[in-house]
Amino acid sequence: MSWSGPAKPLAKERWRAGGQRRFKPRSANLLSMTKYGGAIAAWRARRRMDLPSSVAPFILRGVCLLGIDSVMCPTMARKAAWDRLSRDLDRAKLSEITHEIGLDQVIGIAAQILAGQSAAASW
Repeated sequence: MSWSGPAKPLAKERWRAGGQRRFKPRSANLLSMTKYGGAIAAWRARRRMDLPSSVAPFILRGVCLLGIDSVMCPTMARKAAWDRLSRDLDRAKLSEITHEIGLDQVIGIAAQILAGQSAAASW
């Protein structure tokens, strides 16, 4: 499977959710592999607004593409989101799924993620 190559309209379902910082060919691949009822969040797409994808994931799998606006979001909505996170986020579960690494480990871990050898590559 190539992340950077052209996307198929639908590929094998792999993820329930995902995120993409900028639209790239990998965004279309991510969409095509999203499981039924899943969602993809996108942010910082101002430089590149095209999305080389099919409507198939949206229509046949009910995938949602969610835009994250960190610039124009009203203060009250931001406060409500942070309040909800502080109330609803299970900190024990959060610590189970996070792993802190040192800056000197970033290159090695990034290589593992890109090679699909890390749990972070399969969420």
